[in-house]
Amino acid sequence: MRTAYQEQLHSLNTILGEMCELAGAAMARATQALLQADLAIAEEVIGDNDRMSEMTARAEEQAFALLALQAPVASDLRGIVSGFQIVADADRMGALALHVAKVARRRHPAKALPEEVNGYFAEMGRLAVKLAHTAREVLDTQDPNAALRLQEDDDAMDDLHRHLFTVLMDREWQHGTAAAVDVTLLGRYYERFADHAVLIGRRVVFQATGKTPEQFQQVS
Repeated sequence: MRTAYQEQLHSLNTILGEMCELAGAAMARATQALLQADLAIAEEVIGDNDRMSEMTARAEEQAFALLALQAPVASDLRGIVSGFQIVADADRMGALALHVAKVARRRHPAKALPEEVNGYFAEMGRLAVKLAHTAREVLDTQDPNAALRLQEDDDAMDDLHRHLFTVLMDREWQHGTAAAVDVTLLGRYYERFADHAVLIGRRVVFQATGKTPEQFQQVS
């Protein structure tokens, strides 16, 4: 029974990792569409979102099956509950990439971003993809130390997000209210994408150790 549970939980984590990777790929393409005002790529991201919905349903079904068939308790139950939470985080990451693509589509043929903030969003996109890839890795390895290191890239994302506001508040801003709203919303999308990746890392720590990240750091 225990072996069957472990195999099924590993299978669930594999699906969750694939969801993270899918969200990262979507954000990479959405960022490209945003920076290049590429309507075709934006439409691809929007059209491909059905795949994330299918994977979400598949992961939830597998988690429910574990609950129903394995009658888990203690550490086993901890893994499944964390799995349900990770499903929601990964699904939200995909939704945030979708939001970015929709902004690019809405502003086409114009670019949604003023030239002076392109560098910020290029770097935020790179960090988002890295976070998604790392989230997939830690779901596979269940390495709590690697999971905690997701916070470092999130800190870098937060720094970029804060710097965006200094640009928006500068008296030299000449791009109007609509562009300021777009930049504000887009910055928030990338920041929240990173936050959900960090939450996945925190949940992996709990799955692997039974401790919160704070408790794990105290004893490690």
